[in-house]
Amino acid sequence: MKSNLIFRALCKEAMFTKELLGSGATQIRRANYATQGLYFQAFTNLSIGLERIGKLCLTLDHFIETNGSYPTDEQLKKTIGHDLVKLYNQSQIVLTKRRIKLRTLQKLDNPIHSSILAILSKFAKGDRYSNFDFLVGSVRQSDPTGDWYKNVDMKIFDKNITPQKKQVIKNNAKLTNKFMSQMGMVSHTSEDGVAIGDFEDASYRTGVFEAVAPKRQLYILQMIRYWSEVLFSLENLSRKIDKEATPYFGEILGGFANDDSYLRTRKTWDTI
Repeated sequence: MKSNLIFRALCKEAMFTKELLGSGATQIRRANYATQGLYFQAFTNLSIGLERIGKLCLTLDHFIETNGSYPTDEQLKKTIGHDLVKLYNQSQIVLTKRRIKLRTLQKLDNPIHSSILAILSKFAKGDRYSNFDFLVGSVRQSDPTGDWYKNVDMKIFDKNITPQKKQVIKNNAKLTNKFMSQMGMVSHTSEDGVAIGDFEDASYRTGVFEAVAPKRQLYILQMIRYWSEVLFSLENLSRKIDKEATPYFGEILGGFANDDSYLRTRKTWDTI
């Protein structure tokens, strides 16, 4: 009876985590300077989803380590809290300890992965209140969307977009400004707080967004896949101790475990 209750709890947690990660991966592809609320939606879903899948992994590892016991509230929540960097570092220790070899990325050591992890970890630990922090004059001041623009999107644009594509974006922006400047005006604010007052700037930023959006989503999906593979590996070890209490997590989160070639083909992940 107890095994059935544990099985149900783990299944519900995995399903909730899948929905959070799928929504976040979908929203991060759509967010730009004109829809900045989507950044906070994506950051919220991704930070919570990555925290929960990370804690699922540590829960299973503790279950394996103790031959059938689950961690205490102190061990799981208070020691690690919302620190995604600490969770990731713990996962690396688990992989080494269990001699687990992942099918794809063994580490998330790409500089862009590291930047995303740092931004989402800060968001989970308090940057989600950055707007209120500013309004109330808190000593904690942050700008998660600006950090993302500078440390993720611009790094992707510099590293992953070809010179030819960059020139096309510039040329299109100039043409757009030439034809549209006599017909109206632009009034927006960029992700990093800069006023966008002409069509050339707006068009250029739109071109940058369209170029980096699929790639930023891919980096996120690679991070989700990493955690999914860790979970699946621990699941196999957990089932040797109590197969009745351990779900087949691959049936829930398996859609995230595909190769990059497949991950690139999907824009939406909230219905996998």
